[in-house]
Amino acid sequence: MTGARKVAMLMGGWSAEREVSLASGTACADALEKLGHSVLRLDVTRTIAQELYELKPDVAFNALHGKWGEDGCVQGILETLEIPYTHSGVLASALAMHKERAKVIYRQHKIPVAPSRVVTREEAALGDVMEPPFVIKPIEEGSSVDVHIILERSDINRTAIAGGDKNAQDLVMVERYVAGRELTCAVMGNVALGVTDIISETNFYDYEAKYSPGGSRHVIPAELEPELYAQIMQLSLKAHQTLGCRGVSRSDFRYDDTYDGTLELVILETNTQPGMTETSLVPEQAVHAGHSFEELVQWILDDASLNR
Repeated sequence: MTGARKVAMLMGGWSAEREVSLASGTACADALEKLGHSVLRLDVTRTIAQELYELKPDVAFNALHGKWGEDGCVQGILETLEIPYTHSGVLASALAMHKERAKVIYRQHKIPVAPSRVVTREEAALGDVMEPPFVIKPIEEGSSVDVHIILERSDINRTAIAGGDKNAQDLVMVERYVAGRELTCAVMGNVALGVTDIISETNFYDYEAKYSPGGSRHVIPAELEPELYAQIMQLSLKAHQTLGCRGVSRSDFRYDDTYDGTLELVILETNTQPGMTETSLVPEQAVHAGHSFEELVQWILDDASLNR
């Protein structure tokens, strides 16, 4: 620990992940106060630049999730104000948040991905982009918000997918669905922490499964062949490094070990600001690797800098 600091805890905001961000920020703020820091809990609004300019914190702990807080925008404000901040910088945040641009990087570095296309919501709602099974997901959103799994054409709810006239032209990704297990691995600095097998009550680790009590079970270490376990650790670290991530990230995978499955392993995305709630995966993996929640939060704070 580098001594008590004046920390601006950025949380809330106005993305679809606002409530999760408030929970993450509260947990991290509580931990930092126990460690002796002075924490300014800021429910972020569009006046955040002025608030930070007036408050003059020593460091900003970014607990925002979703668009604007996780896509490079708030990071740019912090760079302009010269306030050191946690997690990834402007470019890595923007790349990781945009699923198609992240896939370009993954492919260049031989990190396996599922075939996909970027189309408008209106086009996706027609169901003709690719043969089922496939997944329709927002191109820039996290926490599995607004994800539609289409196992067969009868699953298509055109009204829900199109999102009304206002959203019909928004871009979405249509990606081939990979059956099997949902696996995830966090990276802390340049160290992969472990692999978790996420067992959901549904066939997909959606928003409800992530954040509702009992919505999913986390098995760590995941019961996998040692070679596969090591491969996921290596790919997570590779994704972290090639996207240019800093601090903590978490990469999510699908692995098809179903009956008559292909044993295909693909990366879904890399989260540059993973959740830090009581049911979140990164704190669990940190404990598995020997770091308490308070130690994890302190490490994230100590890692804060500019020009990330």
